[in-house]
Amino acid sequence: MGDIRRRGAVVLGITGLVAPLTLALSTGSAQASTGCTTSTGPYQKQVEKFLGLPVDGKQSASDCKAIKAFQTKHGITPNIGYAGSVTWGVMDLMNKQKAVGHNPNKDGKCPTNKGRIACVNLTLQLSWIQDGNTLVYGPVPVRTGRKGYVTRTGLKKIYWRDIDHVSNIYNVPMPYSQFFDGGQAFHSVNLSMWNPPGSHGCVNMTTKDAKKYWSLLKKGDDVFVYGRKPGT
Repeated sequence: MGDIRRRGAVVLGITGLVAPLTLALSTGSAQASTGCTTSTGPYQKQVEKFLGLPVDGKQSASDCKAIKAFQTKHGITPNIGYAGSVTWGVMDLMNKQKAVGHNPNKDGKCPTNKGRIACVNLTLQLSWIQDGNTLVYGPVPVRTGRKGYVTRTGLKKIYWRDIDHVSNIYNVPMPYSQFFDGGQAFHSVNLSMWNPPGSHGCVNMTTKDAKKYWSLLKKGDDVFVYGRKPGT
């Protein structure tokens, strides 16, 4: 009887080990197949609220799927559904941009005595065109220079325009380029405006906005860049 009990205990012990191992393997396989993390991020509640998810501060499969989709859309890596600082930083910036509404120069920092001028607020990653106190176009989200390649601040003028420009440094197309400071220009890109970490100094725009800037601005028009891009 003693041997039978011992053998039974061994079998039960092995079964007890196999069951959680099987569960772990199946969970890992499911995670690998979806590319999602089960970890709760430090900004879980904020991200859940931004995405309109149930706000409980705990990661779930549906949370991860929604966060991952947001990250994929905006080129945030790794796009594994983790509610980390980069993801929340993008969302927080979006909230701040939305709060500006139709009064981007409320602080009066972009000159109103220059006539038509293109303004770039690096802090909020917004740009607009104004004429005196009248808003002509925008504000629109832009993507400016990353750390080490910051978009230079100050009052400038558009000195060269090239609708089909190609960068001779990075060998990439820069449609609707309007240069205002050395190699820095307004131009369109096929990226999300919230794609981190940013450009190599240019003010990136959607094709729609770059086309509108092309039609509204001309050589000699003023450009005023101010503020500081988050993370630079």
